[in-house]
Formats: sequence, structure tokens, C-alpha cells
Amino acid sequence: MSGPVTVGARDMAGRDRLVRVIDALAEVFADLSAGRTRSPARTVIEHGTHGGELGPRRQLLAGTAVWERRGVGSVKITTLTPDNPDRGLPLIHGVVVLTDLDTGRITALLDGAELTAVRTGAVAGLATRLCAPEDAEDLAVLGAGVQARALVRAVSAVRPIRSVRVFSRTRARTETFAEWIRATAGHPGRTGRPVEVSVCDTAKDAVADAAVICTATSTDGRTPLVAADWVAPGAHINVIGGTHEDAIEVDPTLLASAFVVVEERAAALDDAGEVRAALADGLIGVAELHELGALVTGATAADGRTSVFRGVGMAIEDTAAAAALHEAATAEAG
Repeated sequence: MSGPVTVGARDMAGRDRLVRVIDALAEVFADLSAGRTRSPARTVIEHGTHGGELGPRRQLLAGTAVWERRGVGSVKITTLTPDNPDRGLPLIHGVVVLTDLDTGRITALLDGAELTAVRTGAVAGLATRLCAPEDAEDLAVLGAGVQARALVRAVSAVRPIRSVRVFSRTRARTETFAEWIRATAGHPGRTGRPVEVSVCDTAKDAVADAAVICTATSTDGRTPLVAADWVAPGAHINVIGGTHEDAIEVDPTLLASAFVVVEERAAALDDAGEVRAALADGLIGVAELHELGALVTGATAADGRTSVFRGVGMAIEDTAAAAALHEAATAEAG
């Protein structure tokens, strides 16, 4: 009997695989909404003390979930180390183990850091597909790390992006990120025109008039990086950064007038800084949090207002993404 397939970062690259993951996530969120599957809370262990001094809030995380309709389960172990980017190392390291529910066999071992980036980008891509205007062409990205790259790929897969404006606190990393976009997405896009890439001096300059905004920073603060009045009416925002449950990237007051989308209400109440702050301040109620599954099934729909997707990551997303990528790898090998 053959052993598990190894799925590395290169095996997760490419638009076709990304769209496959987005479609798998749409299916799993529909199942989640219908009660046909569930996503248990992750186990999170925080650490970061050195000689009695409190350091960065590092995390060791473990998540498990099964997707019975597809006959698969997964276990993911990851580490989140906020000071790694300053060392020239990835923020996240990890591994995902995919299992066959019928036989119990381990069918695949996947690069956990890359899968996290791909599925997080893909969830934002799904939210963009469901919420952003069909003709959205202008993208703003705050952050310049691995996740920012995944967001550019995912949003470009579902909308005809022709311009990308980027900002992060480290200019050199931002310039490198911009060069990567030019090299990988700078060819003529679905509009038939070249994709223009600009490095901005401020977050406000990047966000102004953008149809789609993505925030992917490793902030641990509660001061918003994006003010509510910077966001153009009708824009769609994907908020997926922050290193703990109270970290904030976007001004929570924006949620008061926006169409707010989350993966699952319970997960957002636990881990989404903007949602927690908006609820605490009485800006929104829990009933105003629209779950992705409800949008996928058509039970609700974006209504033309500014839309905000606040993602926190769920174990069932790893299961769905791993299944889709394993299927792709198996099909290519066969």
C-alpha cells in the first residue's frame, strides 16, 4: 500500500488549483450553514516569556475537523511567531495531515504554512466573489508578507483587477512585494490591460477609492490601521490580519453601516477584533453578522453597501482546502 502523498508549496500554486480551493470552501460553508458539518474550536497555547520578561505573543495552534460528505478529516499544527518577519523568517510554520474517514489512512501531508496562506486567501476570494461589484478593478493591500501575496492571487482570480496599490510599514519589503506583483500579476489581466502596481507612502493613499481592500498585517494593537472615512462607499474589504483576538486593522465604526460577513458567528465572537469591539460598543448586533454559508446558499446576499468580511480562520477550511489540493495532486499524478 502506498504511503501518503506529500503536497508542497509548489503543488499548491496556480490559478486552477486556487479556484478549486475557493469552490471547495463554498461547498463546505454551505454544509456548515446547513448543519451537515461543524468546525471545532482550535487549541491555542500562547507563550513568549523570556527570563520573566513578557515578549511577543507567540502561539502554538492545533485544529481538527472532518468533512463527512467528502469523506476526509484533517489535523493541522501551526506556529505563529510575530517577530519572525523581522528575522527574515515566515510568520507561520506548520503541517497538515489529511485522512480518509472510511479507512483511517493518512492520505496526504501538506505544507501547513502554505496551505494556511492559500486557504485564507481563498476564503477572502470567496467573500470577494460573493460581495464585491462584478466590475471591481482596483485593489488595495495593506501588508507585504506571504498572506498579502495570497490575497492578491485570490482576489485576482475572482475579479478583473487592473491596478494594485500596496502599503506596509517596511518600505523595502513593500517594494519587494510590488515587484513580485509586477512579475506574477503584471501581465494583461482579464480586462486586456496591464495590471498597474503602485507603492504608497501611507495606508490612506493605498485605500482611497479602491473597490477591494485587503488587510493582512501582523498588528497586535487596538488602534485601527484603516479609518472608516477612508473607505469608498460600496467598496468590499477583506480583514484577515492581527495576531490575537482583540487586534484591530479596520475602524470598528465602519461595521455600523456596512454589510458584515463572517465565517461563522461563534468563531467571530471569539476571535475577530473588529467584531468584538463593534459589539462591545453597541455599533452592531450579533444578528447583523452574515455567515458565508448563508451567502453561498442564497439565504442572504450583499446589498450594495460597503461590505466587510472579517475572517479568523477555521479548522474546517483547512480540511476543505487540503481535500481540494490533494485531489488536484492525485489527478495530475494519474
